[in-house]
Amino acid sequence: MERKDFETWLDNISVTFLSLTDLQKNETLDHLISLSGAVQLRHLSNNLETLLKRDFLKLLPLELSFYLLKWLDPQTLLTCCLVSKQWNKVISACTEVWQTACKNLGWQIDDSVQDALHWKKVYLKAILRMKQLEDHEAFETSSLIGHSARVYALYYKDGLLCTVFSVDYNDELDILVSGSADFTVKVWALSAGTCLNTLTGHTEWVTKVVLQKCKVKSLLHSPGDYILLSADKYEIKIWPIGREINCKCLKTLSVSEDRSICLQPRLHFDGKYIVCSSALGLYQWDFASYDILRVIKTPEIANLALLGFGDVFALLFDNRYLYIMDLRTESLISRWPLPEYRKSKRGSSFLAGEASWLNGLDGHNDTGLVFATSMPDHSIHLVLWKEHG
Repeated sequence: MERKDFETWLDNISVTFLSLTDLQKNETLDHLISLSGAVQLRHLSNNLETLLKRDFLKLLPLELSFYLLKWLDPQTLLTCCLVSKQWNKVISACTEVWQTACKNLGWQIDDSVQDALHWKKVYLKAILRMKQLEDHEAFETSSLIGHSARVYALYYKDGLLCTVFSVDYNDELDILVSGSADFTVKVWALSAGTCLNTLTGHTEWVTKVVLQKCKVKSLLHSPGDYILLSADKYEIKIWPIGREINCKCLKTLSVSEDRSICLQPRLHFDGKYIVCSSALGLYQWDFASYDILRVIKTPEIANLALLGFGDVFALLFDNRYLYIMDLRTESLISRWPLPEYRKSKRGSSFLAGEASWLNGLDGHNDTGLVFATSMPDHSIHLVLWKEHG
């Protein structure tokens, strides 16, 4: 058939085909396929995939692609990355999606990072670490040997682990503070080593002292003031240590006026909130108002003691395990077995290590010491972050 005649015939048949019902069109196609040879069938096979499977990520503007991708969960997106190099490139560059996924895992986000491919890598690192926590495989253990007698007190700050009891210090103020079994808190000149003042008022052994800069304003203190917290079995006392050495107690906090509820020998203070554990759970005070913000119950496991408290996670322990709590859900998400040891009533023979990860993991702060406790054989048992797989 001549080309011109063929085009005329094709136009006529096309008009007729378009006038058919869907069922008639299907029957027509089936008939044509039955009359086709190998060359025609191969032609259909090669062209149908292109017609039916349109690559919308390739066709759509990048901004619209990013908007559509935001509706998919991270696991589905990772699967989509396997479709093609183009899909992997577009999905990996969707910063908002991966940042949100990291935040949902409790990961800290540094908005100054401009690398478009950075946050997918961070998410993959985050999901690995969170899986290790869920599978109770995020830590490893070690021991420090060298003491000739039982270690009864441990202190950790700025990467250093020391065998001293209930102290804290500040280089800017040139001050060291210490709690004592005689119910007092002593303020020392750090460089001279002389005692500047003895603070009284406690009626029990002072098991914890914390020296920290205030971050909130109230009638009793302002942001930037240095504050000393001292705790015993029943009370937490607040002192304005930065204003004057001969200071008076600003406030005394407790969870029961009749002293029927004891405080655990651990204390957290970050300048905004005070947190302490008791037999009833974790108590969190607002430092601006001194009001109790919340009490986090731990009904599943009794006698959980506080080691560390942050914006996202809390570190807790009992006689058998070290626990991580997700504070957003108030649920325990991981645990690590501890060796048999004698738990000090004064809370001096165990402590938390690096604490920045409690405000959210970032891929860099999950290293080093997590927990340390002294052992009956005179050694110090360490729990450390395991390196990323």
